[in-house]
Amino acid sequence: MQGTNFQLKVWEALLKIPQGSVTTYQKIAESIDAPGAVRAVGTAIGNNPVACLIPCHRVIRKEGKIGEYHWGSTRKKAILGYEMSKNEFA
Repeated sequence: MQGTNFQLKVWEALLKIPQGSVTTYQKIAESIDAPGAVRAVGTAIGNNPVACLIPCHRVIRKEGKIGEYHWGSTRKKAILGYEMSKNEFA
C-alpha cells in the first residue's frame, strides 16, 4: 500500500471496524489523534485504493446518513445490509 502517513493511519483505522458495524468520519479522526481533520479523513477514505480489502463502506456521517461511496450509496447500503444480516445470524 502506498499513501501518505495520514492516509495509512486512516486506512489502518478502517481495518479495525468490525464487520456489520459502522463508525463516523469524526470517530475515525479522533481514533488517529486528529479530531479536527474530519474532511481530510473523508478524502483519505475516498482515496482508498483497495476497497475490497479496506472497508471504507463502514464509515457513515455523524447524522447517521450513509454518505458518499465510490460505487454509489445504493451499493454501500447493500454491502452494509449484507454484513449486518450476517451478524444477526452468527
